[in-house]
Amino acid sequence: MTTDVIVVNGGSSSGKSGIVRCLQRILPQPWISMGVDDLIARLPPGLLDSGEGISYGPDGEVVLGEEWRTIETAWTKGIAAMARAGARIIVDDVFLAGRPSQERLRGHLDGLEVLWVGVRCAPGAAAAREVARGDRPPGMAALQAEAVHRGVVYDVEVDTTHTESLDCARTIARHVS
Repeated sequence: MTTDVIVVNGGSSSGKSGIVRCLQRILPQPWISMGVDDLIARLPPGLLDSGEGISYGPDGEVVLGEEWRTIETAWTKGIAAMARAGARIIVDDVFLAGRPSQERLRGHLDGLEVLWVGVRCAPGAAAAREVARGDRPPGMAALQAEAVHRGVVYDVEVDTTHTESLDCARTIARHVS
């Protein structure tokens, strides 16, 4: 079986995006990156900081509304359609609900060969990266560091606490068929 989709899950500031960029460089075939941050960046302004869309609590929690769920479902079904049409896709995601998030996505990717990747990072290291980035609500990285992995089943896991993105990407690439 040939891998159609690579799903990379990890908390905010865990290093997912850097790993995805490295994967795109080292994998022999072309892979398209689709990240949840891309989806957020393309939301209409009325759904940002909105109870219907996406908003952020004072401690870095992410609050998702009904409109977000509708758009997220359309987005993931679109990713699945692209993969079924022959595009190789890397999904850069944050499973806020842990296993239920994975199961929802798994349903949309049914029939495709998916490599499930967990990107771990110690909460303190992720929090330090969050501060250095300066573009995330304070507390988000530490809050998500473990929560996004609860009950999630992976084919491969990497830890960016002390490992560079390229080395993590090489580990993942060995599992791509």
